[in-house]
Amino acid sequence: MKLLKSSLLGSAAAFAAVAAAQAADLPVKKAAPIEYVRVCSAYGAGFFYIPGTDTCLRLSGRARFEYGYQAPLSRGAGNGDYSGYRSLARINLDARTQTAYGTLRAFVRLETASRSGFPGLNSGTQNRIANAFPALGVDGFGRVQQYFNTDKAFVQFAGFTAGRASSFFDFYAHDFEIQAGTLGSDVASTNLAAYTATLGNGFSATLSMEDPSFRRTPTYSPAAVAAAAAVLGNSSLQTFAITQSPAPVFLGYNAAGLPVGLGFVDVIERNRLPDFVGVLRYDQPWGSAQISAAVHEINAGTVNSAAAQIVGANPGTLGRTASEYGWAVQGGLKVNLPFIAPGDTLYLQGAYAEGAQMYTGASAWAGSYIQQATSLQGAPFSQFFSDAVLNPLNNRLELTQSFTVVASLLHYWNPTLRSALFGSYGEVAFAPGARAAQASYNGLAIGGISNIGAFGSAYYNLNQILRDTYAFNVGGSLIWSPVKDLDIGVEGTYQNYGVQSGRVIDLNRTPGATSAAGFNAAVAAGTLRTVTNADVFQVRARVQRDF
Repeated sequence: MKLLKSSLLGSAAAFAAVAAAQAADLPVKKAAPIEYVRVCSAYGAGFFYIPGTDTCLRLSGRARFEYGYQAPLSRGAGNGDYSGYRSLARINLDARTQTAYGTLRAFVRLETASRSGFPGLNSGTQNRIANAFPALGVDGFGRVQQYFNTDKAFVQFAGFTAGRASSFFDFYAHDFEIQAGTLGSDVASTNLAAYTATLGNGFSATLSMEDPSFRRTPTYSPAAVAAAAAVLGNSSLQTFAITQSPAPVFLGYNAAGLPVGLGFVDVIERNRLPDFVGVLRYDQPWGSAQISAAVHEINAGTVNSAAAQIVGANPGTLGRTASEYGWAVQGGLKVNLPFIAPGDTLYLQGAYAEGAQMYTGASAWAGSYIQQATSLQGAPFSQFFSDAVLNPLNNRLELTQSFTVVASLLHYWNPTLRSALFGSYGEVAFAPGARAAQASYNGLAIGGISNIGAFGSAYYNLNQILRDTYAFNVGGSLIWSPVKDLDIGVEGTYQNYGVQSGRVIDLNRTPGATSAAGFNAAVAAGTLRTVTNADVFQVRARVQRDF
């Protein structure tokens, strides 16, 4: 037994030795090397190389909370919100690669937000460009919204920019404001294709083809006014689900020169031509200067003969309404003021437009992308902003004029505490005779369309529709940044708008006077009240962290 046990142990040892020797002859598989993320210093702080590529990426973002207070002018008809809340999240991705043609860049910014309370946080504007979606409950509709916005998604290469980006026309673009309420152009997200040439000595020139949808204020339509009036109180909900926007036009005249037929043109604009923007810019250590110009097409459909209302025989026919071309110019100046305090800056800007109101930003505070708007809950009357009015006498689109001026000053009290003071003024004026021409069709039998009354009537003289208006605002802010990229601030603004001449019906104190019949009843009862302007004060607080 001892001999057998010794033999087995010896065999096992020999087998182990042979196996070890054979294993030593086999190739050894090495562990895959770990590829660490490397810092990319070519484009500034925060960039790193995407592993396995020569592309540098920066991931950044923002978290923001806002609270606003604005007293309504009326508690009736759905009004009465005093407070508003909004929380916003932002994610930025900035990818850059060096090529033989220069830097190839792709930038993406996604934003999502939740808003509730009074609609003075530009919610109506966001609704109309489909960035915000309201809750549908009884208590939530119009007071609760969820946002999702592809704010930026563009490629830059060899001087070209293509994608969703800020309009090249803009300059100041509410740089120092929380509310962003001054009257000036600020289209932060539009679709464009542009080329920028560097001319040397600080000069650059840009030619940009931009999406007209984000610069469009609807052509005036009395049917759209009626639809807006049917939605009481909350201007952010007005003109939802408008699929046709008919504007009246006379089809022909009899021997006595009287109209014998009335048709309707659908004045909802289609995307036919892009807007063309040209910019000349000058940058120096002392600041910047920019001159911008833009051309904007305004178009309409054809006369809807099936809906024509015939007065008499042989109504006649009309051809297609000819397109018109609006235009805008803007000049801006930015001056750095380090001799007052490091970081101090002054902006001055002015813009003028015909048929292109969004380029002056006259509606920036009241609400854009709509012909009739006000951000004051329970306002006594609304402003009108249509780029054009269809003249029913000659079937021509007549352009609206607007201008704005803005000044804004940023001052640092110390490295962590800064203030901004800003103000603006603007006017909107419709083409001479456009309002009177619209009143000319009221003698015909038109059922169900809100209108501005017969020309020269008392109702016509006091109605708000297509009145030339002005607006101005002033405001200031105080922002504390106790640590880098953290802002805690408060801002107060005073806003006022009114008619340039005459008076208008105060719809708060005479709510039934939205038609000629209601107006006449109020006059007979002695209850008619009029007003020349409206104003409001808003306070907004913000906590914001960038990373």
